[in-house]
Amino acid sequence: MTQDKAERVVILGAGFIGTSLAAVFADAGWQVTLADPDPTRRDAAGDGVEAQTNALALAGLEAGRRGTVEPVASPDAALRSARLVLECGPEDVAVKQGIFADLMSKTGSDTVLATTSSAIPVSRIVTETAQQARCLVAHPVNPPSVLRLIEICPAPGTAANAVLRAREIFSGVGFDCAILAREIEGFLLNRLQGAVLREAYRLVDEGITDPGDIDKVMRLGLGPRWALSGPFETSELNTPGGIVAHAARMGPAYRRMGEARGETVDWSPALVARVAAAREAARGGTGIPERAAWRSGAVARLVAFRDRLMRGDG
Repeated sequence: MTQDKAERVVILGAGFIGTSLAAVFADAGWQVTLADPDPTRRDAAGDGVEAQTNALALAGLEAGRRGTVEPVASPDAALRSARLVLECGPEDVAVKQGIFADLMSKTGSDTVLATTSSAIPVSRIVTETAQQARCLVAHPVNPPSVLRLIEICPAPGTAANAVLRAREIFSGVGFDCAILAREIEGFLLNRLQGAVLREAYRLVDEGITDPGDIDKVMRLGLGPRWALSGPFETSELNTPGGIVAHAARMGPAYRRMGEARGETVDWSPALVARVAAAREAARGGTGIPERAAWRSGAVARLVAFRDRLMRGDG
């Protein structure tokens, strides 16, 4: 995006997600048209955008390019000049179908049409494959003003260049993008989150522990490590010999636990090798011991800051 001619994004829905994304795009210098038919939401939009702008500044993410946000009742006047339209409406397939049908006729052929749905794939919204070329899911993490990850999930008919344009746009305003190769319900975040929640509910239901201890294990144990490394790197750094050694050591136990829940578990040697190769590439020239040492120091600093926040000192 050039600074002499600001790009335009149209955001449909002035709720929390809509105002958060409006704050991000405006901070990156975009002209934001924030459309909502509800006058109460439109009247509150300015305060919502300001709150999220303050949040991203607190997180040290402020670009300060000072774009604009215009709350409107109808987006029609802005749709033809929009590079991206973000639908941030309710999780209702019928509502989204109506919105996208309208957008297809009112936007230019190069405009990317995205829904921020948490679970509804585009193929349920735009059911004709031939009409899906510029339609995709762009699922943010709540709150998107400070958690700068977007999952981009295409439909079967989404054109590759639409995915590339979406990635370019979101990267340009400060998001990291996770690109799915094909459509899957729940995308990545809710698949992973759902797996944890399913087991958490089972453990409570079986009387193994209570919800407080489940949250404690995540907050004091898994959470800080995953915040820095994610599950694959955590496994690599926790085991001498890395991913392959971890799979050999812990794989049989994880298999038994999974199959006891009726899940198919197959950490085949070929699959483990793929993950190990990906981790090797991600580390570049850094060895596992050096990366593990970095993590130890980073976890210590993260825990110290977390505990200050929990005490109300931060």
